Amino acid sequence: MDLRDYIASIPDYPSKGIVFRDISPLMADGDAYREATKQIVDYAKEKRIDMVVGPEARGFIVGCPVAYELGVGFAPVRKKGKLPRETIEVTYDLEYGTDTLTLHKDAIQPGQRVLICDDLLATGGTIKATIELIEKLGGVVVGCAFLIELMDLHGRDKIEGYDIITLMEY
Repeated sequence: MDLRDYIASIPDYPSKGIVFRDISPLMADGDAYREATKQIVDYAKEKRIDMVVGPEARGFIVGCPVAYELGVGFAPVRKKGKLPRETIEVTYDLEYGTDTLTLHKDAIQPGQRVLICDDLLATGGTIKATIELIEKLGGVVVGCAFLIELMDLHGRDKIEGYDIITLMEY
């Protein structure tokens, strides 16, 4: 199955010159969604994962079925003010300004082996911040899994040294 057949490319969204890669058709097709999940699970099995972490919101869509299949927990990374209990936070630079991500302070135990899942690796800023959160709690990031990687944005450069799998490249 070619998963690229289930990605819609929308030109000039959200602004002129951008081609948005929409994973909605992949999620809408049970076989394609299952295949994408299976490929990430197969990658993760050899890594002895203790916990899956995903940044909001599409990281939930990718990470939750992976965690379920692996029989491990899932921890959400959210924007500041969205998690109800005590959190840690990391602020990182955007093209114009900054953003802050948070993780519950008890989400990761020291030494836990963590897989980060998200739909897209673009510039790498969100994933780098997610890695920082996990490592602040003593977790060990043993892999990063993405449905799509936008090669021209060089997101791998920001997370160099971490094991990465992407199912599709654009």
